[in-house]
Amino acid sequence: MKVLVVGANGQIGKHLVKFIQDEDNLDAKAMIRKKEQAAYFEDLGAEVAVVDLEDDIDTIAKAAEDVDAIVFTAGSGPKTGKDKTLMIDLDGAVKTIEAAKQANVKRYVMISSFDTSREAIQSAPEGFAPYVVAKHYADEWLTSTDLDYTIIHPGGLTNDPGKNQVELAEKVERGQVPREDIARVIVASLNNDSTIGKRFQVVTGNTAVEEAIKSI
Repeated sequence: MKVLVVGANGQIGKHLVKFIQDEDNLDAKAMIRKKEQAAYFEDLGAEVAVVDLEDDIDTIAKAAEDVDAIVFTAGSGPKTGKDKTLMIDLDGAVKTIEAAKQANVKRYVMISSFDTSREAIQSAPEGFAPYVVAKHYADEWLTSTDLDYTIIHPGGLTNDPGKNQVELAEKVERGQVPREDIARVIVASLNNDSTIGKRFQVVTGNTAVEEAIKSI
């Protein structure tokens, strides 16, 4: 299975491409914004597509023409302002979903926010609310399609070394989770069709990632 990793140069994306390349049955195609970012992924043996998420749907679809799955790990980051949150976390996600449909790619994994419910929007701090809104509507757009989607809702993301131990369910207590372990969860989701049509929250726990995914 060839996987287009959108946002490959991000912190989750870099872990994910490495883990995909370690799998016998998976190959990564890293979608990056700048050509100078390519060396890291080429050294891993991954294919590279230089595409900006602010490009049009046709450009994104061209990058997806030869893949079997898309993983959306891109994010505007907390310091870029509401405009980039709108352009990347909402419009970029929606364009990638539409590009998947155009390129006949059925499998789509979305990295969302921990809670994207209407209640979460209403209770979010002012600076964080636009991000939750963007993720809410991107998730809604995805679930309205006939794509084979999985939506992963990670807890507070850290750069701690991964433990390969998580708690994972439709609803879990809010907590933290290493980005490295979210990358492991993505790989396990791609390898397990039982995650299709599912959405779940993930925090650090006591169950090995592959076992946790089998329980979904």
